Amino acid sequence: MACPAKDAARENYEFQRIIAVVGVALMIGKFSAYVLTDSVSILTDALESIVNVVAGFIGLYALYLSARPADSTHPYGHGKVELISSSVEGTLIAVAGAVILIESYGRFVNPSDVRQLDIGLAIVALAAAANFAMGWNAVRRGRRNHSLALEASGRHLCTDTYSSLGIALGLGIVYVGDRFGLYDAQWVDPAMAAAFGAFIIATGARVLYRSMCGIMDRTDEELVREVTRCVNRARALEVIDVHHLRVVRYGMDVHVDVHMVVPDWLTVKRTDEIIETFRAEVYPAIGGSTDITVMAEPCHGLYCRRCPSECDHRGAEFVARRPFGIDAVTRGDRPQKRE
Repeated sequence: MACPAKDAARENYEFQRIIAVVGVALMIGKFSAYVLTDSVSILTDALESIVNVVAGFIGLYALYLSARPADSTHPYGHGKVELISSSVEGTLIAVAGAVILIESYGRFVNPSDVRQLDIGLAIVALAAAANFAMGWNAVRRGRRNHSLALEASGRHLCTDTYSSLGIALGLGIVYVGDRFGLYDAQWVDPAMAAAFGAFIIATGARVLYRSMCGIMDRTDEELVREVTRCVNRARALEVIDVHHLRVVRYGMDVHVDVHMVVPDWLTVKRTDEIIETFRAEVYPAIGGSTDITVMAEPCHGLYCRRCPSECDHRGAEFVARRPFGIDAVTRGDRPQKRE
């Protein structure tokens, strides 16, 4: 029987390999267009293509590594490499934007005429169409398969598409003015390059921010909400309290840690049945490769007002059994006196 997580990891890797190969072809095409036109805007597009190629191969290796199973040296798997990959890619994107700003400033100071814009525009338009198709599919697959590395690659390609379209628009204005002698718009070339250089820097900063949040294990609120819903759906009568819920995602790997409070008298067998029911609820809800650790704790007579179970050691009458909310399940402590 095929493993959905392994199939998704293989799909991510194969698509990233296509992205890397197409990136090399588009980079060659864009530099050819720059040599023909001497356009600083096209140069910015070509420089970003270098970043695309480097990031593409980094992402390819990251997806290859993240698909490897956990071992003795990496007990939590290798999924965190995707965060490292996307942080490198975000940094490269921002650096490319800074280089573009520097190049556009130089062209403002020392202007020069662009040439053969018809060929250059055709190459840029073709590259934009290819990048958008690859980027849109990469983002869609990355979200579906919970791959931050593939999603980062897709967003990078979509950003490249937007910058290419803006550059094509600016060069189109220059071409019309030059072709029909209507006006002199050579300044549009470096102006468009500067505008999209700033846009590229902002995109790189966003990718880098998301990566840093993952590396720092920032809470994924939607994932915590989903696990909390699973806790309430699978809650057995004997589950009095749930706390210290921690959910971390590394690529396709999800790690869930939670503490469950049960009556002192509950047998080990029944406790294990409750834990397995909870796991069976979480696995299909989260998907991917999920590791769940549940620590069962005795109640010590601290939750009598919330426990409907028959008990010979009850210290207070049962009042109400409340559903668990996110604040309750994520708190990191337990009461020190009877509730």
